[in-house]
Amino acid sequence: MSTSTSIDLEAARRFVYDDARLLERHRLAVRLDGAPPARVLDALRPYRNDDGGWGHALEPDLRGPDSQVSGALSALEVLAELGTAADPEVTTLARETADWLGGVALPDGRVPHVLPTAAGYPAAPWMVPNDDGFLTYAIAGHLWELGLDHPWLDAATAWCWKQLDGEHSVDGYTVMFAIHFLDAVPEPDRVATAVERLRPALREDGTISVSGGEDDEKLRPLLLSPQPGAPSRALFPERLIADELDRLGREQLDDGGWDFDYLHWSPGQTVDARGLATLGALKALRAHGRI
Repeated sequence: MSTSTSIDLEAARRFVYDDARLLERHRLAVRLDGAPPARVLDALRPYRNDDGGWGHALEPDLRGPDSQVSGALSALEVLAELGTAADPEVTTLARETADWLGGVALPDGRVPHVLPTAAGYPAAPWMVPNDDGFLTYAIAGHLWELGLDHPWLDAATAWCWKQLDGEHSVDGYTVMFAIHFLDAVPEPDRVATAVERLRPALREDGTISVSGGEDDEKLRPLLLSPQPGAPSRALFPERLIADELDRLGREQLDDGGWDFDYLHWSPGQTVDARGLATLGALKALRAHGRI
C-alpha cells in the first residue's frame, strides 16, 4: 500500500531507546529486527507478583506494586503479541494469569476494573476501585488469541456475550474492548451480528467519544479495529482506514515518537504511555504496509 506520509523509522527507533521502558525496547526489537522473544519475557517477568498477577505500573495509569486486573490485561497483550509458538513460557504465563483472574473474578464471571489494593498509590483519576467489568472483554479476547482452554475464560466469555446480547454501554473504552473481544472469539456468525449492533456507537468519522475524558477525547478507528481483515473492519470503510493511517503518520513528533491524547497526569505515566503509544503507532503502520 502506498502512502503520501513519510515515516522516520530511525527517529522512532531512537525515541524508543531513549525514552521507553526496557519492555517496549525489546518488543520493538522483536517486531522490527527479529530479536529473540525470550528477551521480551525477561523484561516482562519483573512486573509479575508471587500471586500470579501483574503490577508495578505495567499499566502506566496504576503505579502501585500490587496485582491489578489492568496489569493482567497489559501482560496478556504482550503474550498474545508474541504468540504461543514463540516460547513455551508464553502459555504457562497466560494460564497462570487466567488462574489469578479467576481468583479475583466476581460471581458472574467478570473481573473488576480496579481492585481495592490500588488505594493509596499514585493512579490516574479514573483508576479508583470499582467493579465495572469492561476490561473483561479485552482480557478474554487475548486469551482466545492465545488459544487458552481455561474455566475462567468460559465464564468470562459467557459474561461478554450476555452483555453484548442485551442492553450494553456505548462508552468509548467499553465499545473498544468489546470490539477486541469480537475480533478474537471464534464464533463468526454471532460476531458479525454483534459487530453490527455496535455500529450506532460510532460517529460519522468512525470515532467514539470518551465520557469523562479530556475535551473532545475520542477513540479513533485504528485503536478500535487495529488489524486488517478483522471482523470489526465491517464498521470502517477502506478509505477511512487509509485516511487514518495518513493521519497517524503525520502525528509523529519531532523527537521521533508519538503522543497520546488522554490526560498526562504524571511524569512517569507520560514517559511510559508515550513509549506504548509509539509502539502502537508503529505496529499499526507496519500491519497496514506503511513501514
